[in-house]
Amino acid sequence: MLNNWVDTLTNLRKSAGAFAEHNPPVVQAYRGLNEALGQGKTLDAKTRELIALAVAVTTRCDGCISSHSAAARKAGATEAEVAEALGTAIALNAGAAYVYSVRAMEAFGQFKE
Repeated sequence: MLNNWVDTLTNLRKSAGAFAEHNPPVVQAYRGLNEALGQGKTLDAKTRELIALAVAVTTRCDGCISSHSAAARKAGATEAEVAEALGTAIALNAGAAYVYSVRAMEAFGQFKE
């Protein structure tokens, strides 16, 4: 096992209290953003969580991975659906690396002597 994701989520939730205590407006705004997502009418909760999990992988956020894995499971996602969503994240990261490689080559070319 790489990580204990249940413990990661539990510890994140416990530790978040200190931040909330010292910066309540930001935490309230963050919670409001998440609540607004739940009010969407086009995507169901499972689809939103599969997207969020794929984004969590692309942003390399362990807290997000634990949180959205739990939420995806609760929303009824299957292992096959999660694997397919994560396949999209892998493809996107490869695509992003390609696009940024093109940008890096362009930048390198602009520094000619």
